[in-house]
Amino acid sequence: MDSADDLVLFSGNANPALTASICRYLKQDLGPALVSQFSDGETRVELRKSIRGRAVFVVQSTCYPANQHLMEALVIVDACRRASAKTITLVMPYFGYARQERKSAARTPITAKLIAELMEVAGVHRLLTLELHNSAIQGFFNVPVDHLFIRPVFHAALADSCANTVVVSPDAGGVERARALAKQMGCGIAVVDKRRDQPNESRVMHVVGDVHGKHCLIVDDIIDTAGTLINAASALRDHGATEIRAAATHAVLSGSAVSRLAESDLVELVVSDSIPLGDEARKCSKIRQVSVAPLLGEAILRIHQQKSVSSLFERKDQQCPS
Repeated sequence: MDSADDLVLFSGNANPALTASICRYLKQDLGPALVSQFSDGETRVELRKSIRGRAVFVVQSTCYPANQHLMEALVIVDACRRASAKTITLVMPYFGYARQERKSAARTPITAKLIAELMEVAGVHRLLTLELHNSAIQGFFNVPVDHLFIRPVFHAALADSCANTVVVSPDAGGVERARALAKQMGCGIAVVDKRRDQPNESRVMHVVGDVHGKHCLIVDDIIDTAGTLINAASALRDHGATEIRAAATHAVLSGSAVSRLAESDLVELVVSDSIPLGDEARKCSKIRQVSVAPLLGEAILRIHQQKSVSSLFERKDQQCPS
């Protein structure tokens, strides 16, 4: 097995705070590198440390601006490949373009597949990611994909509010995610049936499951405009829920999402630090951020030491690394 001394971490500019937390967990220094732009916007990368024969982990989410951060990841990986790294693992907590994983209409691309191909051409040997929008995206890759789940982090953050709680999926597509968290928390489950009329807009139809007099926890992978969460919370309130919280892994929070959340029926929204919060979101009293750095750090360590990653999620009582 490889020793920790063979491990090197590099980072793009997407989420330096998360990378620093991962480094602290691993007790590793961040690899020195210049990741910047030329005056015309082209990405410039220069690795300032020899990585010949080393196991390299590149940490980079594709949060806003998505295309810039994606290009940074690809160019860093290419630099590592050309510098003779032994293995290159791309650690992408938030996998951008995951919502474009299928043809949603005639003459539309499958962009998530394109992104997978770009990563492999650049030289990625392995992908480590968190809460893919659709787990089938793993099949777009010809290299190993380690798909982490957020539930041990959310369980630890919300354990005090488990009593009389129902975990709610805001749509049919998230039932598997809600069921897994409900099983770990020992809670019931409900589903909000919605119909999406056009992108970024949804209309709630009805609630499947008993939520009357319950504390409801809506769980989702991505919160973008917040329309889905707000509509779901309103429907749950109409069906007699006494308290409504939400937990979403990737806090995209575009447009007026934060102000809409502040005025919604939600008591609290728990999000991870896979995407850094903007100034408005940090000031919102309803938004609480929890870190996935220990989870990602432990997964990196297990990959490097050739140990099981899936065992992190196999037991109901599995606690999040800390």
